[in-house]
Amino acid sequence: MDTCRANRTALATTDGLSLAVEVRNPDGAPTLLFAHGFGQTRGAWNAAADALAARGCRCVTFDSRGHGESDRAADGDYHMQHFADDLLALARLQSEPPILVGASMGGLLGLVTAGEVRPAPFRALVLVDITPRWETAGVERILAFMQAHPDGFASYAEAAEQIAAYLPQRRERKSEQQLRPLLREGADGRLRWHWDPALLAGDLVSESERHQPRLLKAAANVEVPVLLLSGERSDVVSRGTVEEFLALVPHARHAEVPGATHMLAGDANDAFAAAIAGFIESLESAGDTAKPSAMRC
Repeated sequence: MDTCRANRTALATTDGLSLAVEVRNPDGAPTLLFAHGFGQTRGAWNAAADALAARGCRCVTFDSRGHGESDRAADGDYHMQHFADDLLALARLQSEPPILVGASMGGLLGLVTAGEVRPAPFRALVLVDITPRWETAGVERILAFMQAHPDGFASYAEAAEQIAAYLPQRRERKSEQQLRPLLREGADGRLRWHWDPALLAGDLVSESERHQPRLLKAAANVEVPVLLLSGERSDVVSRGTVEEFLALVPHARHAEVPGATHMLAGDANDAFAAAIAGFIESLESAGDTAKPSAMRC
């Protein structure tokens, strides 16, 4: 499939930062708003957004504050509420409530926003391998990788080698072209990850489990349709966390993607995109409150 053209734009946050935003298929419908995971960029959604835009959806991706091409907080101050406020602002910029597709951190922010804000800012939620309570060991593995190379890498090849070791399920090693958006060259010539190191001291990491009661309460208040997609081999989401979530949100649907890990979209993009397309079609069939013409993609 040819890569869909993405139109670049930006969002000015309430505290003066600029977030990098891309829109695929600006005349399509419905609108899907993609929120990436901690330490990722909007590029994590490229294949899925291309596939769904080709089906007729309008796809909006963005880099969260402190990530990718979006601004970093000058004071290094990153709180969960900052990220939730940014997501809400993006949702409200759309001509109609979007369907939120949120992976890991992005899914948690979607839950908080959908559960606490009225009227609901999203038409529906797709949670990608995340539940309000998670498996600590899986999260610690992710953070260990993020913290492992504070001095960066001497070359793109070295970075590719480390990613390959971290993601052994991926057959192809990342090329320099694929890595360029993920790394920045410092004054010392070393390549470092695109995200602000200060993120690791923010409350999303340092006090992550403190947020769980808020997340659980928000989940119980979610009224819009929900699809939870989990990876069969995920170490972040488990049968226990999924069952707890489904008890809190009894109208939610759950589907497990065979062979996929926590990096679900990257591991099994075709199955991932197909599951989202099927969810949208089911919303139309069920008589979702959106305009019928806006639910076809």
